[in-house]
Amino acid sequence: MARYFDVHPENPQRRAVGQVVDLLREGGLIAYPTDSGFALGCQLGNREGIERIRAIRQLDDRHHFTLVCQDFAQLGQFVHISNTVFRSIKAATPGSYTFILPATKEVPRRLLHPKKKTVGVRIPDHVVAQALVAELGEPLVSSTLLLPEHEVPMTQAWEIKEELDNQVDAVIEGETGTEPTTVIDFSDDVAEVVRVGAGDPSPFQ
Repeated sequence: MARYFDVHPENPQRRAVGQVVDLLREGGLIAYPTDSGFALGCQLGNREGIERIRAIRQLDDRHHFTLVCQDFAQLGQFVHISNTVFRSIKAATPGSYTFILPATKEVPRRLLHPKKKTVGVRIPDHVVAQALVAELGEPLVSSTLLLPEHEVPMTQAWEIKEELDNQVDAVIEGETGTEPTTVIDFSDDVAEVVRVGAGDPSPFQ
């Protein structure tokens, strides 16, 4: 049964955030709020957690997982960014964008797109998500909480608790956006809008 954490949306309680991060470090899988709906998240080295995300969402090996980062310095450890791309991404973060970029050796192979060797990265504009990543000290491996039979991501914590009670270890209450991120593929150094969502795509078109 998943634990339920009611975290303050503007001043997250350090004790609650610490308890969630302890769960992550123990190999847990969480459902947590972001600026673009809820996401499933686990620690970078959590092989079982990643497979649990695949199973819940019924994903194949071509799915781009996202590394949810605290800031630009952390993001830069996990992806290669040219000077041109750097300026474009810097101007759009934090925000409701996911960027697909060539991964560095810091990213476990099981997270990479099998052919492109790319991974998704983002910096959320969301207090609770930021608090979790800051306390964890590394990116959260994440995927939008969009279930196979649903057309839109889940946005209510109590519904997630009912639906996934035996499949995740914790659900974090919190306000979220209602649209998934806008996805920009920079794997070839040229912006390609892969999905239009909450972030304004016009700077990349």
